[in-house]
Amino acid sequence: MSRACAEIKLSAITQNLKLIKSRTPADVLAVVKADAYGHGLIPVSKALEEAGADWFGTALLEEAISLRKAGILKPIISWLTPLGEDFKSAIDLDIDLGIPSIDLLNEVIKAASLSGKTARIHLEVDTGMSRGGVLSEWDQLIKTVLAAVNLKQIKVIGIWSHFARADEPDELMNQEQLSLFEQKVDHAKAAGIDAEFIHIANSAALFTNKNAHRNIIRSGIALYGLSPDVKNIGDSLSLGLKPAMKLKAKLNLVKDVKAGSSVGYGGTAVLDSDTKLGVVALGYADGIPRNTNNLAGVFVAKKRAPIIGRVSMDQFVVDLGITSTAKTGDEVIVFGDGSGGEYTVDEWAKAANTINYEIITRIGPRVPRIYSRE
Repeated sequence: MSRACAEIKLSAITQNLKLIKSRTPADVLAVVKADAYGHGLIPVSKALEEAGADWFGTALLEEAISLRKAGILKPIISWLTPLGEDFKSAIDLDIDLGIPSIDLLNEVIKAASLSGKTARIHLEVDTGMSRGGVLSEWDQLIKTVLAAVNLKQIKVIGIWSHFARADEPDELMNQEQLSLFEQKVDHAKAAGIDAEFIHIANSAALFTNKNAHRNIIRSGIALYGLSPDVKNIGDSLSLGLKPAMKLKAKLNLVKDVKAGSSVGYGGTAVLDSDTKLGVVALGYADGIPRNTNNLAGVFVAKKRAPIIGRVSMDQFVVDLGITSTAKTGDEVIVFGDGSGGEYTVDEWAKAANTINYEIITRIGPRVPRIYSRE
């Protein structure tokens, strides 16, 4: 390792998949959007397919196309595909498309005519999140779908929606969304659309809402060994999940610094006593949140060393302590699974006032991924 790396344990991801499959009779759709939550789209997807993932899900169409070109054979659905995307290629490659509007449906129908193949679609219903999905135009959408189905331009593979608060299991909104979803599915069936796959449950619903499982579970964050919500659902350990990413870096510099010295841009931190400081060769250009406070840091020389001062673009400073044996060039663990005493992703998220999803997905391309199957 020259400066930094993210070690990805593929065996942890496949063990998490095994745990998820043990919790539900439904198919498991592996959500690998955003470069597999920062873990690496192709290596992770290949390991998951080999381990028994039933489906793959991406936000962007280019991610789905990359999966097919890399040899992934299982069904793939892509659901964030604005007008003007390469729908013909998607249809040619048997990539399922999420349909949130009549406008998008019409583009897919046109692309199917050009392709000469039937497009595979999943109708997305807005059940209360007010983000993606069909809302007021549902009845008109059904009419348009039926006409295109009769012409064999499209085939409705699934109907789906997304929970807004599944990570808050006691929220009434979860049941309201599920009830509305069931109404829309029943309405579609009565109109002649009998989709094989019905899906609304995510990682949070996997653990908290069996009634929502239907026949596909879309699992994202849990695959990578992290809890959808530490406060409401429990942490990785309590859920039996294994965090897959360990972020490591090197101390670019270790120096003795006197009490009263300020640290970092703006002089926001002032030392109370003499200490040793370590400069870690990672910064916000690599995905380290600039606003991270001293509840996070690194593990080095068998001790935790908290962040002090502001995170810079390429580096941040930690307080090693006056007795530390750490030296320039030493390797540090920024976060891992916590088993060796290191900070966890959840601790970093708390220190940056964000969620664990953001910590792992923002680790940038300057940080190489190193894969292990052990």
